[in-house]
Amino acid sequence: MASDIDVKIERAVRALLRLRTPRIGFTGEEEGSRSGEHDLQWLLDPIDGTANFVKGIPLYAISLALVREEQPVLGVIDVPADHGRYTAAAGLGAFHGTTRIRVRPTSDVSNATVTLGDYAVGEDAASKNQARIAVTGRLAQRALRVRMLGSAAIDLAWLAHGHTDAAIIFGCKPWDVAAGVVLVREAGGVVNDVLGSPYTIRTTTTIAGSPQLVEQIEDLMRGTAG
Repeated sequence: MASDIDVKIERAVRALLRLRTPRIGFTGEEEGSRSGEHDLQWLLDPIDGTANFVKGIPLYAISLALVREEQPVLGVIDVPADHGRYTAAAGLGAFHGTTRIRVRPTSDVSNATVTLGDYAVGEDAASKNQARIAVTGRLAQRALRVRMLGSAAIDLAWLAHGHTDAAIIFGCKPWDVAAGVVLVREAGGVVNDVLGSPYTIRTTTTIAGSPQLVEQIEDLMRGTAG
């Protein structure tokens, strides 16, 4: 789903970064890549949570990441709902404005508020959602609370900020989550796939949180997430 505003933001950011960083590639969610192969690549989601945005629900974000060798190394997420910009760079920490942020040290899923990414829509949605609904059911039995915010970028930014405890994002695209991955890692969390391997931009289902929580959620999800 895309709005006219998504496209306008993407074109404006693409033009600015082409001017400021001409040797870095650029891929946007709406219009893809026009810059060929580069060691460094910008990834932009001009509005993550467009379905919320167009209905006036203020849970959406602008997400920009810099990626090297399939790993995000810098992330910027603007969340209008909390009037703040989240930033992080590898080895330099994670921040909301000028305030350094950390993930909550929650160690058991029974004390955790866990956010879930959206269910699938469109072709093959029914089969994809069987696994996702199974995961939701297991979490409903074990987690303190389960939330679906409608924006992967917010899921990860608020996890890094300590507002939530863990995030599961199904069928994620790199522009959805790459910036948030840097935030969570620099805030002391881990981001893995369902098999326990560290996130790369090829990862399709992402689990993030404190090391202890991620391990518990991986055990919960194995054999169910698609």
